[in-house]
Amino acid sequence: MKEEMRFITNYKESEQLRESFFELANSVFGLNFKSWYQHGFWGVGYIPFSYVVDDKVVANVSINIIDFIIEGNQKRALQVGTVMTHPDYRNRGLSKSLMYKVLDEYKNMYDFIYLFANESVLDYYPKFGFEIVDEQQFSINFSSNQKSINRPLKLNITNEDDINFIFKFAKERIPISNRFSTVNAEGILMYYCLNVFCNDIYYLESEDVIIIYSEDGNRIDIFDIISKQKIDIHNILQKISGDGSKKVVFHYTPDYKGLIFESNPLKRAGTLFVKTGGNNSFPKHVKHPITSEA
Repeated sequence: MKEEMRFITNYKESEQLRESFFELANSVFGLNFKSWYQHGFWGVGYIPFSYVVDDKVVANVSINIIDFIIEGNQKRALQVGTVMTHPDYRNRGLSKSLMYKVLDEYKNMYDFIYLFANESVLDYYPKFGFEIVDEQQFSINFSSNQKSINRPLKLNITNEDDINFIFKFAKERIPISNRFSTVNAEGILMYYCLNVFCNDIYYLESEDVIIIYSEDGNRIDIFDIISKQKIDIHNILQKISGDGSKKVVFHYTPDYKGLIFESNPLKRAGTLFVKTGGNNSFPKHVKHPITSEA
């Protein structure tokens, strides 16, 4: 008897399909979507396009509805993520079919559609009109002769009050960069908080900002700075670095005045692919914020 394969989308409220989606994402990528959903962070901007057999998700391409800020202007963007197929259903063209469904569904509805892909599929996405965009990594050498006081308070991601505090902050945040950044991406940010940077989240009361960063010797990696108002980056760096000289690496595109940035080609596992809509052009020499990468 031939199995029946169904196309289905936007099935968040179906417990059986939702749990099957979670299981596939965990088995293929090791992703933990369940706690993310249970905390209420699966919002209307995350939409799975899936093929289902016997109420089991066997292939998927998801869309994250996100906007870009480029040189102060807001642009409509769609980020493709969670492209996966169950091993028993691979080599049947299911991901290709789902990708075409996504592109057809959102035709003429975006300025940019993009994704991050590993090296094994670099020849795959150009078939859909995507082009590789080389990102930059920005860093500075920061020196201070003042010992830091009022060190940031570490937030506990297992504490519901701290989780809600972060989420509320994220929903009210301003763009981290007017040169290039993302907005309406708090759902993805909260996934990172729960699963990736759970030990690196701090609240700096004196500046009223949440900083996601790590420190290793003379190097500080800043993954995100969540703020509801314009920040003073010098004050923040002084308070998290203390006295001495540190290399500060930004995992987004900084546009702070008064700092001289070193810029180098970004080297990492994921490659950024972008497909533009209309007469738009993707900016050069930027870094997509790491905390909104799907």
